[in-house]
Amino acid sequence: MEELPKSEILLIDKPAGVSSFGVVARVRRKLSEEAGYVEVRGKDGVVRQKRRKVKVGHTGTLDPFATGLLILLVGKETKRANEFLKLDKEYIATLRLGEISTTGDPEGERMVVFSGEDSTESGFCFDDGLEAGLNNPRFYGKIPERIAQEKPNKEAVEKCVESLVGENWQTVPAFSAVKIDGKRAYKLAREGKMVEMPRRKIKIYEIEVLEYEWPELTIRCRVSSGTYIRALGEDIGKMLGTGAYLTALRRTQVGVYRVEEAEKIE
Repeated sequence: MEELPKSEILLIDKPAGVSSFGVVARVRRKLSEEAGYVEVRGKDGVVRQKRRKVKVGHTGTLDPFATGLLILLVGKETKRANEFLKLDKEYIATLRLGEISTTGDPEGERMVVFSGEDSTESGFCFDDGLEAGLNNPRFYGKIPERIAQEKPNKEAVEKCVESLVGENWQTVPAFSAVKIDGKRAYKLAREGKMVEMPRRKIKIYEIEVLEYEWPELTIRCRVSSGTYIRALGEDIGKMLGTGAYLTALRRTQVGVYRVEEAEKIE
């Protein structure tokens, strides 16, 4: 896929706390201001000044808590958004082991699964937190079937992470924009409705441990389009028997485009 002229593509380094749509709105407003005005004759015959409209669209969302590369297309090039959606991507993600989140990220309801201390005979190492989670349908599928007996060492973490390289089936997170029977999955999840989420085949090309000091784990991964890093983090937590959710996520590359080339939203 050839690179587009700089006038038709904008690389933005999205900050945390703003949605992808929010970035698009700000850029569209700025470009419209720069485009100036055009005269438009109304039905009443009066000619008025109207701000020129500039079409802007993104090529794949980033969650509000996430940062990094957001590619925007301008004008007629917005029609090519699907081409960018299919590109491979690279991320740096930080996980908190020992806890789970209803959304897989800091925005959800969180619960301790494993404190890092020796477990009790029941297999769990905390009091009533897990019991509450087991009775909360929003945590279904997030609690590991096997709870760790001790904190995983770096060797165990690296072995777990490396085993994920290759093709895998991934269940789409309930808190996602995927449509289920015509309605966004995250809206159904917020309503407390349990639905069967689709499974997709994904590919992990590379994944490595950048830093690990319990309970924080930072990884870098290069993955195929359609891979949910929140779900990947939860899978790592399940495999380690500790549970996990993402505390930070940064997209560093999409296809040939890197975040180092991007501009700050300011």
